[in-house]
Amino acid sequence: MGSVDEERSLLEAELDRAENSGLYTGDGSVDFNGNPVLKQNTGNWKACPFILGNECCERLAYYGIATNLVSYLTKKLHEGNASAARNVTTWQGTCYVTPLIGAVLADAYWGRYWTIAAFSTIYFIGMCTLTLSASIPALKPAECVGSICPSATPAQYVVFFFGLYLIALGTGGIKPCVSSFGADQFDDTDPKERVKKGSFFNWFYFSVNIGALISSSLLVWIQDNAGWGLGFGIPALFMGLAIGSFFSGTSLYRFQRPGGSPITRMCQVLVAAFHKRNLKVPEDSSLLYETGDNHSAIEGSRKLEHSEELKCLDNAAIVTDAETKSGDFSNPWRLCTVTQVEELKILIRMFPIWATGIVFSAVYAQMSTMFVEQGMMMDTKIGSFTIPPASLSSFDVISVIFWVPIYDKIIVPIARKFTRKERGFSELQRMGIGLFISVLCMSAAALVEIKRLQLAKELDLVDKQVAVPINILWQIPQYFLLGAAEVCTFIGQLEFFYDQSPDAMRSLCSALSLLTTSLGNYLSSFILTLVIYFTTKGGEIGWIPDNLNEGHLDYFFWLLAGLSFLNMLIYTLCAAKYKQKKAS
Repeated sequence: MGSVDEERSLLEAELDRAENSGLYTGDGSVDFNGNPVLKQNTGNWKACPFILGNECCERLAYYGIATNLVSYLTKKLHEGNASAARNVTTWQGTCYVTPLIGAVLADAYWGRYWTIAAFSTIYFIGMCTLTLSASIPALKPAECVGSICPSATPAQYVVFFFGLYLIALGTGGIKPCVSSFGADQFDDTDPKERVKKGSFFNWFYFSVNIGALISSSLLVWIQDNAGWGLGFGIPALFMGLAIGSFFSGTSLYRFQRPGGSPITRMCQVLVAAFHKRNLKVPEDSSLLYETGDNHSAIEGSRKLEHSEELKCLDNAAIVTDAETKSGDFSNPWRLCTVTQVEELKILIRMFPIWATGIVFSAVYAQMSTMFVEQGMMMDTKIGSFTIPPASLSSFDVISVIFWVPIYDKIIVPIARKFTRKERGFSELQRMGIGLFISVLCMSAAALVEIKRLQLAKELDLVDKQVAVPINILWQIPQYFLLGAAEVCTFIGQLEFFYDQSPDAMRSLCSALSLLTTSLGNYLSSFILTLVIYFTTKGGEIGWIPDNLNEGHLDYFFWLLAGLSFLNMLIYTLCAAKYKQKKAS
């Protein structure tokens, strides 16, 4: 028995020496077979093209459905404006809730690689189902005859929404894992690779928007002019390409071992702290329980240094006299390591920052709902060419594609000279800038709507459900501002929730950041419901009737601008008090 322990100790010592010499990664990553990985053969930028290619194709598939979904619901399933907007935001919200399922499976059991593989298959099946529902005549309602539009049958609704929500489930295993899996390719203990990791998040989001650009321009045109069967079939094809791209890079990837259920570990801390609630936490934090060697008791995690906040949770790491005498420290429901306690502390500290992302996501949700419906009531012709209103979102994407390289190659080096920070701005500063730009975005949308309504009144079009002769290109500033806000806020969130999360909870924290998008969609639906309820009382037309020329969509945009400004003030206070994670 002694020789086995001695052999294991020698092996660990040899690996430590290799890590210290820089040959192997120092963050605990392994290859596909579970062996320590050499830096020069794996990971880094050489593994990223396959991951970025996967994300580009998958996002093309997703936005190929999401961008013009409101048009399909109104024109083909014959739903009203408010009903279609609610269905879109509810589905998009679900797409950002399901990542919690994928994240727990990835962190606890399967790892990020196999979670992406399994859920991509579900996603692909959903895409094919949606394509069939738009192609087979029996699975879709008949076309309108004059003003008479037959409603979809229950069976047609079931097939369509079954495919749609299979996609929502599939995306739940991809969204929280792909960005984290890509960031795993850079060794967090190597300063040079750590800088590259910050750049990776920028180019990851760049890849997302290349896919979105093709969807919001070419695919929207195909859907509106060549048919929805082809318009949904092309995204399904690209989803197949995404799966192929991902598997192609397997031999180059670095893998992080799953560390067990993060939810279980958090519950253990709460139970242990409650059980020892009457004990006094020692002044010397070194007396709290932690493993004696260099490795954390949590698989795939570095040790976390003790922090002074939330000291009530430190009770979980107090070693009692009985435990010292017996030498039994094996029950995690009674005794937790400092690292395990700090995991929960980190999540609690991140919560206020997380919560402020919800209002921003509500603003972002308008791009696929109210911005499109506003565009439908504007002049969509440029010469002989007709611009589909949903394709205006391509200017948001163009804005992102424009700002990402500018930010990464110009703004960051300049800011680095002043701030002395590796990435120019901290993640918190970057997100704050994005929140400010979102206020400008909603203000721009409100000003365009004021001008549109004024023109409708002048031309006596208020009572007519027809487009007002104001060119749809006036929407470009609001889309462009939204893209700039995305580059700051969404990429900042990706960085923040990856860097500040505990090592063994990175998929979960990525899912929590995505959850803000979900809750933002639900918040948008909730605000929309309240606005319709209160503004239509007493037989009033309301702010958002089916004929927007009679309504006041501008008031809705001003409401969101005001909420965004208030949200920005709260965020500033929370960010100023935030304490950074410290990993040993």
